[in-house]
Amino acid sequence: MIFRRSKRVRATKVDSLDEIEEMAASGRPVLIDFWQTGCQPCRTMDGIIDELADEYRDTAHVAKVDVRRVPGAVQKFAVRSTPTFVLLATSQRAKKKAKARPGPAPVTQRWRASGLVKKDALARLLESNGAAPRVDA
Repeated sequence: MIFRRSKRVRATKVDSLDEIEEMAASGRPVLIDFWQTGCQPCRTMDGIIDELADEYRDTAHVAKVDVRRVPGAVQKFAVRSTPTFVLLATSQRAKKKAKARPGPAPVTQRWRASGLVKKDALARLLESNGAAPRVDA
């Protein structure tokens, strides 16, 4: 019997703010990791973020933004320290209102934190905003 390993999905490296807007427009929750080179807590969180990207690949976007390489990211998301995590999603209330009127529901910043965050806390956050973990058969 031959077992094939599927290639692990890693977090999307973002090069511009436009990419974040495209992800948010998809309707899936977007977890963004703002990081920088030389930051030890950022390196610690790197593996966790990639695991989440793989586990939620079909129902959420997980992105990494190098604050030194993406112009305007620090200002737009008010990043004061790294790592900073931001979740963009559509609230349930906004989804209900969107059904009544044409056009997509507005995407808002639903959560943010700085420093080290446990993986299970991030997973619960994604799931509470509509993401579901991938089930391998």
